[in-house]
Amino acid sequence: FIKMTAIETQVQYSSYTMTTTEEYMTQEDSWDRDLLLDPAWEKQQRKTFTAWCNSHLRKAGTQIENIEEDFRNGLKLMLLLEVISGERLPKPDKGKMRFHKIANVNKALDFISSKGVKLVSIGAEEIVDGNVKMTLGMIWTIILRFAIQDISVEETSAKEGLLLWCQRKTAPYRNVNVQNFHISWKDGLALCALIHRHRPDLIDYSKLRKDDPIGNLNTAFEVAEKYLDIPKMLDADDIVNTPKPDEKAIMTYVSCFYHAFAGAEQAETAANRICKVLAVNQENEKLMEEYEKLASELLEWIRRTIPWLENRVAEQTMHAMQQKLEDFRDYRRVHKPPKVQEKCQLEINFNTLQTKLRLSNRPAFMPSEGKMVSDIANAWKGLEQVEKGYEEWLLTEIRRLERLDHLAEKFKQKSTLHESWTTGKEELLSQKDYESASLMEIRALMRKHEAFESDLAAHQDRVEQIAAIAQELNELDYYDAATINARCQGICDQWDNLGTLTQKRRESLERVEKLWETIDQLYLEFAKRAAPFNNWMDGAMEDLQDMFIVHSIEEIQSLITAHDQFKATLPEADKERMAIMGIHNEILKIAQTYGIKVVGENPYTVLSPQDISNKWEAVKQLVPMRDQTLQEEVARQQSNERLRRQFGAQANIIGPWIQTKMEEISHVSIDIAGSLEEQMSNLKTYEQNIINYKSNIDKLEGDHQLSQEGLIFDNKHTNYTMEHVRVGWEQLLTTIARTINEVENQILTRDAKGISQEQLNEFRASFNHFDRKRNGMMDPDDFRACLISMGYDLGEVEFARIMTLVDPNNTGVVTFQAFIDFMTRETAETDTAEQVMASFKILASDKMYITVEELRRELPPEQAEYCISRMTKYIGGDAPPGALDYISFSSALYGESDL
Repeated sequence: FIKMTAIETQVQYSSYTMTTTEEYMTQEDSWDRDLLLDPAWEKQQRKTFTAWCNSHLRKAGTQIENIEEDFRNGLKLMLLLEVISGERLPKPDKGKMRFHKIANVNKALDFISSKGVKLVSIGAEEIVDGNVKMTLGMIWTIILRFAIQDISVEETSAKEGLLLWCQRKTAPYRNVNVQNFHISWKDGLALCALIHRHRPDLIDYSKLRKDDPIGNLNTAFEVAEKYLDIPKMLDADDIVNTPKPDEKAIMTYVSCFYHAFAGAEQAETAANRICKVLAVNQENEKLMEEYEKLASELLEWIRRTIPWLENRVAEQTMHAMQQKLEDFRDYRRVHKPPKVQEKCQLEINFNTLQTKLRLSNRPAFMPSEGKMVSDIANAWKGLEQVEKGYEEWLLTEIRRLERLDHLAEKFKQKSTLHESWTTGKEELLSQKDYESASLMEIRALMRKHEAFESDLAAHQDRVEQIAAIAQELNELDYYDAATINARCQGICDQWDNLGTLTQKRRESLERVEKLWETIDQLYLEFAKRAAPFNNWMDGAMEDLQDMFIVHSIEEIQSLITAHDQFKATLPEADKERMAIMGIHNEILKIAQTYGIKVVGENPYTVLSPQDISNKWEAVKQLVPMRDQTLQEEVARQQSNERLRRQFGAQANIIGPWIQTKMEEISHVSIDIAGSLEEQMSNLKTYEQNIINYKSNIDKLEGDHQLSQEGLIFDNKHTNYTMEHVRVGWEQLLTTIARTINEVENQILTRDAKGISQEQLNEFRASFNHFDRKRNGMMDPDDFRACLISMGYDLGEVEFARIMTLVDPNNTGVVTFQAFIDFMTRETAETDTAEQVMASFKILASDKMYITVEELRRELPPEQAEYCISRMTKYIGGDAPPGALDYISFSSALYGESDL
């Protein structure tokens, strides 16, 4: 087993269950914050740790009964450490005072620390005071250090080593799967499997059942105690009934099995050692065989490849040499890379094999003759030298053939381009298209011919290059020189013929060009005079057909004046037309005299003499049509002016009348003289007058309709539009209706609340005084000032409450009706829910409930049935069936509960 240093031990403890010192000793403050052990776990730990301690203390002729009490004086704790360590501790203090006990416990803790266990924040006082959690943590530390720490399987940690040992020992057994030190042991089969693996004579594993965990556990406990001298440290019922058994208790108990079977493990260890040695030998032999095989195959491949690379017989064609190069590239890309890898792997395998042999104290490996790494390296070096020479030879031959192929391809390319350029050129130069062309077309042909001459001169260079390439191919004895020479001769002959045809065509074009220059001057004169005249006619036609929109007599009269000015220019325009037509007649005369065929239109303009004549006739026809249109519009504008005057006269009367009525109604609504009934009577009179005036509005609407049909949108005779009149009329109707409604509400409020006419007049006077904008509304600041003037002592909270009453919708203004409602609530007496409850109690003869008969007897039928349908059933032991709850009903009437 591998001994662990103090630091490794501390790391081991840290990897377990929060470490001993973390879970039990250094966390005393956290225990005070109720971080307690699971009660089931604590019970299991008490029993297991007590049994484990007694298994060692019995060797000294003593034992403990209560783990937290019997270690308090430190004597048995020191004795336990001496038994399990085999060492002597300092002599204990014999006194019974507290400081004697603390001294003894400190000696035990110092001994534990000397074994490399770091105890953080653990003091003897907790042990002396019987702190069960700290005591259990200390015992678990001792168990880890002296019972579990030295367990190691395949260089794992103590806990992992113990778990791995259990997994290997129980692996062949059915229904056993050890993954941890808690729930994997609940059914007892894992413990029985451990015993059966080492002592199959003690347990018949085939008779065990997974559904009998208590039986399995008790069997294991009894056999271990009777035959293996392992005390019963656990309780079967506790393990089965705990969802997750305590890990420390299970580890403590299982570690006893590990130590009990330690002797059997020695034989297993010896067998493992032999297997390991044999496995090393077998692996080394396999590596040797693989090296021999790979070395033989690689040397054979090198032997076959070198003759192929030494072959230097050149091919006759570029294609054949390129195929050789492609084969060589395949060799470099496809065939050689795997062999490079094999060579590298061979060296790696050889080095690895030698290292393994040296580490396992075996003699070094000596390959067969000729298969040493150095032999393979020399063979590979020879291959690369031949390969390099072969590649240089291939490239030289390819460059030589490439030069010839390049020249031939260049000749073909240039010849093809030249032949493509000359295609159709001889037919083009032989054409006589200039005989029927105009001057512009002849000049265009001349420019085109000059461009062709420039192009022809530029191609002279290419013809010379073609001849030079053909000469070089002949000098290099190109295999297809005859074809090259024939093609070159054809190109030179065609070039000479093109030069002759080019000169003849230039002479013909120059002769015909002079004949057309005279006619061209006449064409140009016609175009210069026809264009502006045509533009004048276009403008005239556009003006004569132009749509117009006018809204007054003055505007149409302005259009008539402009039209008369246009008609005055027509005689001068007719003279210009006659001059333009004379130029065209002169062109026809010259063409007829000299036998020149005039083909096509005037090159300087798209206008023809016929276009000029047709457009002049159109202008003459549009003039009288324009006269008629203007006269019709004059008549329409005169009719529109009559409609404007008629509408303006009525609107100037109706508009002020509406405004006057609005002001009169406003005065009536704020007037405090007279009673509310008198105000109502005056308002009704106003309302009837307004209704009677409706016929004037309707007549104005009729005039407005006629104006719209006549597309009249402005009227200088009035500032009132129909929309203004409509809005004013609707406001007037709304105002009179709203004012009548307000007076009606005031009468209802006065009658319902018992407010006198004098009080209402006082409220109206106050409201009118603070209605600074005279719009029948007060803003919050004016309302506050009004309340203060009436004697209210207002704070911010109280004023905010009042504002929610008078302006519940948060509009930012207080109307007169809202003001009256608030003032009547403040001054009039109001019924309350308590008063209604008291009234019902009288009707019910002082009972807390009321019957249906009493309601029908005391109240009118309609009110009685209303109450019966809405009152809930009374809940109380002293009430007859059908009794009703009038208290909740009264609260609901005033919104204090749901009705």
